[in-house]
Amino acid sequence: MLTLHQRLDRLRHLGIACFQQHHRELIPVFAPHIPAEAVVLDVGAHAGQFAKLFAAMAPKGRVYAFEPSAYARSILQTALAWNRVRNVQVVATGLSDAPGEAVLSTPIKSRGGLGFGLASLGGTSGGRASSDQTVPLQTLDAFADAEGLARLDFLKADVEGWEIHVVRGGLKTLARFRPALFLEVSQEALGRAGETPETLWTLLAPMGYRALKAPDFKPVAAFDGTADYLFVAGG
Repeated sequence: MLTLHQRLDRLRHLGIACFQQHHRELIPVFAPHIPAEAVVLDVGAHAGQFAKLFAAMAPKGRVYAFEPSAYARSILQTALAWNRVRNVQVVATGLSDAPGEAVLSTPIKSRGGLGFGLASLGGTSGGRASSDQTVPLQTLDAFADAEGLARLDFLKADVEGWEIHVVRGGLKTLARFRPALFLEVSQEALGRAGETPETLWTLLAPMGYRALKAPDFKPVAAFDGTADYLFVAGG
């Protein structure tokens, strides 16, 4: 049940999701990795800004938008329908290193609104109040097998510290397809999930991945502070 303030917030979120397109500046960075026929995974799809972008970049391909939050998913699905996006499939689960269930915590802002962009399976920071829901989890490897994926070109994950769990649950799929990975790497958020940024390099380096740090996307040999990182295999 949403409060009046949260309902008004939802209308604002819907307006932004339906009528605005964010992240256009990343198109030149992503373009070499997302051909027209690409298969893309958007893990932590939120309100759909990346999903819409990927769908436009891969009009002959398929985007799988993973969003376990019922609140975020309602906005995501509305935005996709409003923009007549046909090549995005919304998946109502989270990705992790094992199947099961977990509590997704959405922080409540000081004025009572939902900070749904900060919803986390690793808990909220600083003891903040949260709205919690139990959500289903699956692994990337199991999803790829069940879906019969014949290719995977790109994976974006912004899941507030759960990124290593996503990667660990998809090592077979990543080794098979070696997609480009666009990951949020936050030392604080990973710490709440019991992980450290260095683990990402430990998992990905044996598969030939190298990292480029946003916003200038210059190569880095190791974790270089909280940021988005593009991991590219080979080359």
